[in-house]
Amino acid sequence: MGRITKRESLGRAELESLVTLALDEAKQRGADQAEAAASQDTGLSATARLGEVESIEYTNDRGIGITVFKDSRKGNASTSDMSPEAIREAVAKACTFATLTAQDEYAGLADADLMCRDFPDLDLDHPWTLDADAAIAMAIEAEAAGLKSDKRVSNSEGGTVSTNRGTRAYGNSHGFVGSYSKTSHSITCVLLAEADGVMQRDYHYTSSRSAEDLEAAADVGRHAAAKTVGRLGARKIETTRAPVLYIPEVARGFMGHAIRAIAGGAQYRRSSFLLDAVGEKLFPDFVNIQERPHLARAMASVPYDAEGVATYDRDIVVEGVLQGYVLSSYSARRLGLTTTANAGGAQNLIIPGGGKSQEELIAQMGTGLIVQELIGQGVNGVTGDYSRGAVGHWVENGEIAFPVHEVTIAGNLRELYQRIAAIGDDQDLRSGIRCGSILVDEMTIAGA
Repeated sequence: MGRITKRESLGRAELESLVTLALDEAKQRGADQAEAAASQDTGLSATARLGEVESIEYTNDRGIGITVFKDSRKGNASTSDMSPEAIREAVAKACTFATLTAQDEYAGLADADLMCRDFPDLDLDHPWTLDADAAIAMAIEAEAAGLKSDKRVSNSEGGTVSTNRGTRAYGNSHGFVGSYSKTSHSITCVLLAEADGVMQRDYHYTSSRSAEDLEAAADVGRHAAAKTVGRLGARKIETTRAPVLYIPEVARGFMGHAIRAIAGGAQYRRSSFLLDAVGEKLFPDFVNIQERPHLARAMASVPYDAEGVATYDRDIVVEGVLQGYVLSSYSARRLGLTTTANAGGAQNLIIPGGGKSQEELIAQMGTGLIVQELIGQGVNGVTGDYSRGAVGHWVENGEIAFPVHEVTIAGNLRELYQRIAAIGDDQDLRSGIRCGSILVDEMTIAGA
């Protein structure tokens, strides 16, 4: 293999070749097991503010990491220099580090018979032929549409258009080598509105694997303007207990706390409010959480996990009952279990709705708080205590009454999950957790 001297993009075949080189070198140096991962990322991001170009960023990043296991000891090293000499040097460093670390009986590759053999076409790779001028024009269009849509929109933090294409290759000493490419594209607009000397800020964005699935740039700006204007006149409320409706963008985070609590690392470290919870009824009967890693064009689809283990469909929660944890091979061994192909995290979690729209959930709520943004990090993963600053709208008689700010919502997640009253069908598809609005029948809302 010749030295790579140019900063050209590396394709799947080139990355797989570099991974194989690293694995061969590790074997020659006496490693018991080894794994290597190589990546190439290219992209463009353009931001315009008040009709002028604010920034243009090009991305062309690449690197390779190698992990070796020797006598139950682990060493790893990485480099962004993709020349054979640099890779061999990184392998040598990893082997040296493996002589210095403590022995760990749980360290090592995932079992060989779990490696991915079939590679489904997940339709993840949709490059967007977008030059800087076109990206700038689109960013200006999004911002301009927002600024023009309402005279109360007085300023802007800009419109941004981004495109990225990443290629990943992974291999290990079981003989597994695989690769895939994926793209992500987005348009974002952040605006400010003013009324009676008080300013409010909000934003809207669209993102997808394929540019053809994005919202139009002008629509992004108009949605950002509507959301920003909708915050004007925000007020505090008295401390009370009332229903809370999480819109999809924040509902996925609310449910994400449960996923982090059932991750293998939290379980074997005994640092989870859902410790040893398999078989427990954590949610009402109508709540199901499904993992579907092979959805076409989805934001968290992968054919195999970070250890080469074949991903598969499974149901994590069925009728409110936890069926299993989210495990890598290491955390599984620590718990005496088998990996769930989740090295690197969960993939495409789907929380089905119950047939109601967000408007119907607002009507069902009667009186309460719609949470549209959360502030702060007040979540204790060990106890489940939950306290977050919130921004949203107050609802009376099933209709939005006025915007609300400077409030805190609080409770304990174990109790709050039991208090889920309904899940909407308005799923947000822009992340790895597909969840609609979630109505919790009662929470503490601390206000003025």
